[in-house]
Amino acid sequence: MLALSLDRHADDPLGTQLARQVRSRILDGTLADGLRLPSSRALARDLGVSRAVVEQAYAQLVAEGWLAGRRGAGTFVAASAHLPDRRRAPGPVSPPGRPLVRLDAGTPWIDPRQADLWRRAWREVGAARPPRGYDDPRGLPELRAALADRLARVRGLAVDADDVRVATGSTDGLRHVLGALGPGPVLLDDPGYRAAAETVRRTGRAVHDHPAGTPVGDLSGCAAAYVTPAHQHPLGHAMPGAERVALLGAARAAGALVVEDDYDSEFRYDVAPIPALTSLDRDHAAYLGTASKSVAPSLRLGWFVVPDALAPELDRIRAVTHDTAAWPVQRAFWALLRDGYVDRVVRAARRVYAARAERVAAAFAPVADLRGTAGMYACVELPADVTARAHAAARAAGFDVPLLADLCRTHLRHGLVVGFGGCTDAELDAALAALASAW
Repeated sequence: MLALSLDRHADDPLGTQLARQVRSRILDGTLADGLRLPSSRALARDLGVSRAVVEQAYAQLVAEGWLAGRRGAGTFVAASAHLPDRRRAPGPVSPPGRPLVRLDAGTPWIDPRQADLWRRAWREVGAARPPRGYDDPRGLPELRAALADRLARVRGLAVDADDVRVATGSTDGLRHVLGALGPGPVLLDDPGYRAAAETVRRTGRAVHDHPAGTPVGDLSGCAAAYVTPAHQHPLGHAMPGAERVALLGAARAAGALVVEDDYDSEFRYDVAPIPALTSLDRDHAAYLGTASKSVAPSLRLGWFVVPDALAPELDRIRAVTHDTAAWPVQRAFWALLRDGYVDRVVRAARRVYAARAERVAAAFAPVADLRGTAGMYACVELPADVTARAHAAARAAGFDVPLLADLCRTHLRHGLVVGFGGCTDAELDAALAALASAW
């Protein structure tokens, strides 16, 4: 019997859930090459579902090349021969004594030459007097003023300090924004940011999957649409101007809110940063920003801007719950903005990412065209079999490269999401050499 679990209350169909779980067990080596799977009738009985659900999942995995059917013999695992053999070496395959280096899409490169400014900001925090009680639920006033200036200068978003709220990250900002809206599901790109989808679900709302890269023309019945228009996560494209206008038009027609997550727009090195979508319509769009990509994910600091109509209720709730970012973190980040630390590390990182993106594009040139890459990662769509070989080769060399399929919910796509911010140049070159061995 396979150790599988299906959730009848989830948005994904049971067949999709089953296919995803079997695929995951093949990729991590739990289901070895040549293993005979239970018959569709037996597995359906074990899971308490109809036989059609299992047949649908098996058919999908056969089409993708993960399984193979043999007439009169059953269904067998067909695609794990290139993956590490977990029976001989339990756990991830990596050089002895070294954990896998994860090339994720969210860890930034930080210029070590700016360390003195970092330390000075925290020394100031230690010498400053904290608020006597709970501070302003909107955030530290001087920080909000500095953020408003930066949004106007860098993102073309004309706001003042009273328009900006501070949060403990972009997903925290998303949670606050959704808490001020009426009932209804939230439209999200698929594939898309997993943390955003989970945040939406934890607010009690359904996730409405929308194929990434296609225009949104109708938001009827939706409370909001969560988008990453400057650099779609994870596919990497920018939302065209016409699609931005159409999305805002759909929001106005449906009485919905467009929530823009502007997570890494500062790191464009092919063209100038694209202005924030929220600047086109402040009444029907909210803006989310984060320090995670420019300074550090562990800082746990973000900010958001909402339409004026939502602000009073949102502020009231936060004042009652004291749900604000930590004062020392806010105070330190204000000093980092004031002293130019953030601008300096962003400029330096932009140069590093541009050079690393060229190396990534060169490594993948035989199988993919990565011109126009921006940010601190590259998404490479590949056939399923090539993806499996490359992923396994990277793990064998000591690197964990995220799979595009892991960011999909309904619309399955294959490939790799190669982050190049949280690694050294030597680590990146070694990982690319391992990946390139797959082709």
